[in-house]
Amino acid sequence: MDQIDAIIDRDWEAANRRGRETLAGPLAESVSYDASTSEVVIHLTTDAVLHIRSALLQGLENATPEELADIHIGGRGTGLHFPRLDADFYVPALIKGVYGTPAWMRGLKHQKASTRRQQPGNAEGSVGPAIVRK
Repeated sequence: MDQIDAIIDRDWEAANRRGRETLAGPLAESVSYDASTSEVVIHLTTDAVLHIRSALLQGLENATPEELADIHIGGRGTGLHFPRLDADFYVPALIKGVYGTPAWMRGLKHQKASTRRQQPGNAEGSVGPAIVRK
């Protein structure tokens, strides 16, 4: 086996390991949009429930309730797809509080910091995490 084959085999094994780890969960089991709270509600395979305000999710901030209600789970529970909005989200990233690109997340942090400056007494922190109920 030459050096290139060894690199390909190593990378192939690493990718398969990461895939197995991802599929071990937690993953989306069901998903819905709650118009009364403006939240995307994700029921996970661990019995936890993730609630994320739709305005925090990149590409959903100006969506109508009808557009938000059309959600599909894909990739064996690893992804959410909003076909009317052509928006996709990776469930493991959502669990970690990542709701968009790095630039989007910086914008959310900036918005939160501005809000904190207007409301004294709030603790420093990041944008997320979303509310998780079990």
